[in-house]
Amino acid sequence: MTDWNFADVWEAVAEVLPDAPAVVQGDRRVKWADFERRANGLSATLLNAGVKSQDKVAQYLYNCPEYLESTFATLKIGLVPVNTNYRYTEDELVYLWDNADAVAVVFHGTFTERIGKLRDRVPRVTTWLWVDDGTGPCPPWAVAYEEAAASSSERPSAPWGRSGDDLYLLYTGGTTGMPKGVMWRQDDLFLKLNAGNMIKVPEDDGLDGVRKTIVGPGPVLLPACPLMHGTGAFTSMGVLCVGGCVVLLTGRRFDPAELLETVDRENVNALAIVGDAFAKPILAGLDADPGRYSLGTLLAIISSGVMWSEETKKALLAHHATMMLVDAFSSSEALGMGTSVSTSSNTEHTAHFALSPEVRVIDPETNKDVVPGSGIKGVLALGGRNPLGYYKDPDKTAATFREIGGVRYSIPGDYATVEADGTISVLGRGSVVINTGGEKVFPEEVEEALKTHPAVRDAVAVGVPSDRFGEMVTAAVELAPGARATPEELIEHVRGRLAAYKAPRNIRFVDSIGRSPAGKVDYARHRSEMLEWVTDTGRGGDAGDVAPAAAGGEQP
Repeated sequence: MTDWNFADVWEAVAEVLPDAPAVVQGDRRVKWADFERRANGLSATLLNAGVKSQDKVAQYLYNCPEYLESTFATLKIGLVPVNTNYRYTEDELVYLWDNADAVAVVFHGTFTERIGKLRDRVPRVTTWLWVDDGTGPCPPWAVAYEEAAASSSERPSAPWGRSGDDLYLLYTGGTTGMPKGVMWRQDDLFLKLNAGNMIKVPEDDGLDGVRKTIVGPGPVLLPACPLMHGTGAFTSMGVLCVGGCVVLLTGRRFDPAELLETVDRENVNALAIVGDAFAKPILAGLDADPGRYSLGTLLAIISSGVMWSEETKKALLAHHATMMLVDAFSSSEALGMGTSVSTSSNTEHTAHFALSPEVRVIDPETNKDVVPGSGIKGVLALGGRNPLGYYKDPDKTAATFREIGGVRYSIPGDYATVEADGTISVLGRGSVVINTGGEKVFPEEVEEALKTHPAVRDAVAVGVPSDRFGEMVTAAVELAPGARATPEELIEHVRGRLAAYKAPRNIRFVDSIGRSPAGKVDYARHRSEMLEWVTDTGRGGDAGDVAPAAAGGEQP
């Protein structure tokens, strides 16, 4: 049995490569020795605040070195990081931190006013760590992050120790309502990430294997997507485990020009993106100024969370023929289900993946394997190392993580067909979740927000195809008798209650939602009618859309 813990690994890297860069953002360059030293100070501050084993620490941050430092600090003393979507409203933040049992929050100064309004609603949070971003002074109820980071240089020693059983908690929007905390054992997560790394550490050699593997600075990764999402966090953690460097953009709104300039300036080897929402603006930047960017050190662009199109891949490869484009088919609950690798000599079709050896495509009714080439639609079931389940939610855990033939599988609900050659064509989730630029939007949240407006009698939210973001949130609205409202008024109403990316981009007024006698909604019919209406009225463009966070609407 292995016993991998990320803090152990990163400490070993800091010993081997103290002067190599660990995190870079603009003019800030954090060496591995400083990366650990600052994490030590933060760990000491949390211990002095009275934290206990496996207490939860939320990170309410844009991309920054402090995000990764606080992850390191948390793991060093057997605590659990909790990712926080910085676009959440007050109610959403309260739900998340309460559900996660958070006792501390690390936050950017720009969020001070919002936190001030909700602090009394999260009484379990007793420690607030303020990261200065030039937006105002540290509030009296918080501790300045820099003071905490400088408080101690010694490696901390929590009385409860740490192990591979310690948790890493990743909250995901999911497909069944409010965010759910996916519980990963660190040992399982390390081995999953290691299997997909550019450089691999021997699984059974422990920290000696880490030290032998790291003969010099490792790969340079630029996660263009948020660290608060699994794609950004997991790719960064994997690179750090082999002595690499994570390069972060400085802007809080995605700027493809900044990204391309940073790739050349920092000699980036790999980009992590979320499908066409990133790839198309990058391509537009390359097309607009051909020859400006070298991209000579770029070996791979890795996308996860949203599939990206064959046409975009071909166009990117025309600008830099020697790189690989990797489409990783994964989810928070099921890492490594399949991959699609495109090169200048072979561009894979959209949504066409090679299965992991641990994946089965099964008939959801019989649990029997789908026969390749049969055309039968099955669900993907991933065996091997998987999460323990959802935090404090045994019912949803039982629905997603099931035992078949004595083997435990993760079955997040992705439908697919198996081609005759064994590859898979992914059809999408069987639920009605809307995936917009990598952000998952549950329709009932949008519908309930719309129905709080006095003019709205009923509403249905559906996703329609979007060239840039994959899907676009739209809504059909039935007004109350005699009531009047404009689409713009209702959209702003939703934005006041939910994160902006959850608000509809288009609203279609209908005479009746047409619920069944049991109150059910025919989502397929509404989606079809909405798509026809959007097409007929010319409302399908993305130019006026507010981009989801994962799509670079705000960086990153």
